[in-house]
Amino acid sequence: MQHETTMTAPAGGRTPKHKTVLMCRPEHFTVSSTINVWMDPSRPTSADRAVAQWQTLHDAYTWLGYDVELIDPVAGLDDMVYAANGGFTLDGHAYGAKFTYAEREPEGPAYMEWFAANGFEVHEPEHVNEGEGDMLLSNGAILAGHGFRTSLESHDELRRIFDREVVSLRLVDPRFYHLDTAMAILDDESVAYLPAAFDEASLGELERRYPDAILVDEADASVLGLNSFGDGRTMVIAQRASGFERQLRERGFETIGLDLSELLLGGGGIKCCTLELRR
Repeated sequence: MQHETTMTAPAGGRTPKHKTVLMCRPEHFTVSSTINVWMDPSRPTSADRAVAQWQTLHDAYTWLGYDVELIDPVAGLDDMVYAANGGFTLDGHAYGAKFTYAEREPEGPAYMEWFAANGFEVHEPEHVNEGEGDMLLSNGAILAGHGFRTSLESHDELRRIFDREVVSLRLVDPRFYHLDTAMAILDDESVAYLPAAFDEASLGELERRYPDAILVDEADASVLGLNSFGDGRTMVIAQRASGFERQLRERGFETIGLDLSELLLGGGGIKCCTLELRR
């Protein structure tokens, strides 16, 4: 692991769940458009630095014992590294993505082709959605974001395909344009989130469902601290989200802090680079 990575041995008090994830090496990473407020094409980017930082995430997952599968990057698809947006998988089914912006449209078919070749029953979307970026599994229910990149109509597709409860949550801050930038799943029943990222009705629903949730402050959320991923025992988080790390450790979680600052230039972080595969 590189020197900027902070890793601690897993604790004994929590039992981790085995994870299988899909990732895409950012060989073609750059910022050539402005499709979210984080992106500024006038700022220089480095594909080499993006790959090096991405590799620390890949290595952290293998260190934790995850199975990491890879999809080949496609030249010209700058954002394909953000694999979470490529679809949503559950019970051996894969719901494909239908992207909001033309720059990312070709990613949808590329990911659906991968799902089909790797044992999933693929469901082509009718409505705009950006996959697991806006769909998080929590205690058997699918928490589904909308407001910026995923349509409310796609939530009906989720219900039909997966026969699960779907909880619609409206995002209101353009900095947190995907649900996985405003909320993190910690274990089967626990979450963390930024209250100000949601409208009043959605916030009320979150307060009702998760009275013991970790409430993260704007400073940590603004470095995409909530764009994190874990196995119920260890959370992999943005290294700069020190307050959130402290909150996690107070709740008995172990943490691995990583620097993905280059990928943050495209508006993504740890969870954005991680699509969970649930066969």
